[in-house]
Amino acid sequence: MKRNYTLVLVLFLLFYSNPLFSQILDPVSWEFGYNKTGEMQYELVFTATIENSWHLYSQDIPDGGPIPTSFSINESDNFELVGNVEEISEPEEKYDSSFDMNLKLFSDKAVFIQKVKLISDEPVTISGSVEFMSCDDQRCLPPKDKEFEFVLEPNDVSQPKTTIDSSESQSSGNMSSLLGFFFLSILAGFAGILTPCVFPMIPMTVAFFSRGNISRGKSLAQAIIFGLSIIIIYTSIGLIVSLTSAGADFAGNISTHWIPNSIFFLLFIAFAASFFGMFELILPNKLLNKADKQADKGGLIAAFFMGLTTVLVSFSCTGPIVGALLVEAAGGEVIEPALGMFGFSLAFALPFTLFAIFPSWINSLPKSGGWLNSVKVVLGFIVLAFSLKFVSTIDQGYHLGIMSRDIYIAIWIVIFSLMGLYLLGKIKFAHDSDVPFLSVPRLVLVLATFTFVVYLIPGLFGAQLKPVSGLLPPKEAQKFDILSTALQTSLPPVTLGTNETNILCENPKYADFLHLPYGLTGYFDYRQGLACAKTLNKPVFLDFKGHACSNCKEVEAKVWSDPDVLKRLKENFVIIALYIDDRTKLPEDEWITSDYDGKIKKTIGKKNADFQISRFKINSQPYYVILDHKENVLVSPMAYNLNIKEYNDFLDAGLKKFEEGK
Repeated sequence: MKRNYTLVLVLFLLFYSNPLFSQILDPVSWEFGYNKTGEMQYELVFTATIENSWHLYSQDIPDGGPIPTSFSINESDNFELVGNVEEISEPEEKYDSSFDMNLKLFSDKAVFIQKVKLISDEPVTISGSVEFMSCDDQRCLPPKDKEFEFVLEPNDVSQPKTTIDSSESQSSGNMSSLLGFFFLSILAGFAGILTPCVFPMIPMTVAFFSRGNISRGKSLAQAIIFGLSIIIIYTSIGLIVSLTSAGADFAGNISTHWIPNSIFFLLFIAFAASFFGMFELILPNKLLNKADKQADKGGLIAAFFMGLTTVLVSFSCTGPIVGALLVEAAGGEVIEPALGMFGFSLAFALPFTLFAIFPSWINSLPKSGGWLNSVKVVLGFIVLAFSLKFVSTIDQGYHLGIMSRDIYIAIWIVIFSLMGLYLLGKIKFAHDSDVPFLSVPRLVLVLATFTFVVYLIPGLFGAQLKPVSGLLPPKEAQKFDILSTALQTSLPPVTLGTNETNILCENPKYADFLHLPYGLTGYFDYRQGLACAKTLNKPVFLDFKGHACSNCKEVEAKVWSDPDVLKRLKENFVIIALYIDDRTKLPEDEWITSDYDGKIKKTIGKKNADFQISRFKINSQPYYVILDHKENVLVSPMAYNLNIKEYNDFLDAGLKKFEEGK
């Protein structure tokens, strides 16, 4: 008996009609390099890369106009400037109605050059800053300053050298994360096809495009329009979510608040129950009938409505998968919802389109049967396992202590053990067929499932479980952890004078509910940690992280656990871990009024998030910064990076720069 369970969908859409995502606009990035042009002669090269639809203003701007691009170079007796900064790129000239004047501006890329002549025979450092302003057709950003530094060797005969804006490392980490999410979305799209309300539709779709006496060319056009329609419809859902934004740290606040996480948890439980056959998520028949009538009219427009009908009819199986993808994107980049829906729809539409173009392939498809419901039930187990993430997020954000890492892993062990028993035919659900024998594909899945269960078991005792570390509670949430104790004792004791190098100046604030992994000690308040770094004469290792940050947990599990990295962190730095999503309320005398958005920040997380945005112009995690005692950034900050060698190089470079500045 089918029932109309649209309430879950309505709750989901109502929640996502609110703004969830945002980013700090930073459409111009800079590269600073130099070329040696002769004996003691150099060209300093300033290259601005400008995002699409944005522009950067020329140095030559009339009075009363926007802020021009300008370069300030600190004077020194070791070099002299030859002329002024030259604009190598040719600016375009456009009328700007906002300023009522013609303005010179650059799009895509702008290159500037300053010629210099060295006077000293010793290495010469040239530093300064560039002030610039960027606008698009609808808005302008406040003027920004970007500092630069060149170290020129008079006897240098090497190739031209370039230093990159520190935001590039963040972009690289974000790109890696986005690609991973994109491929996950593609896999979800293929999984959506192998469900009982979608797979049988493939032959019906082929029959639709094969009916009548239409030409091969027209049939091909209809099939392509049909596939593109599915992609456009799903991607539009993601775009709607992507284009709703409300402040740089809003997504972080939403991702850890108990209300949305409770809603997400209940949604995932409902999705799992639907996959198990407890009920079906069905859209109103009136909507389905209207789309179906339009599809019967024929022509290219009919191909679009056939795509819409396919999306609507398949909703009872794809709805939970689509919902899970959008929920998973809630804590990510502003582009993730649209990218996720594009990846999902691309994989989902591909088989339909190919079989519509090549109908003879339909004979090679396996016949529909009970195996389709088995796919649906397996997805139900996976969705059920993922639902725990939202309970864990609430637990970590509010320090409830009810979902430790070992309990979380224990529940996963039970869920995937039940899934293995289901695949063996020992458990049956409402719409399942009998399993008279174990097929080879099913046997492979059984082996994979129980292998995963066995792999999880050491996690109960503190094992890293690195491949899935981003999905689990953080290591410091482990109640029973014998392996970390062994790891700490395996490190050689290191002393500084008569004190342990990992010693702290005073008890850290918030240490009763915030912790660092692997026995590391540090601070959770910036000012307290900075004061201790000055006392111990060590550089500051600033760690912007979050309870709900999967990438943060993954870096700690796969990089920080390395003995060489851990040794460096223990010996050489004062660690300050700043949680940007902790919801603990601060005493009123510690509240701050943000310079960024003018709002009062009353919790640990909001205060730390505002500090990251205001100080470093970035709002994603993890983000690692090494500072000296004057709060100067010593080396380019590092974002998400799982390369242990590069991480060690980052730590070593920061320590070396600190030692040189003593």
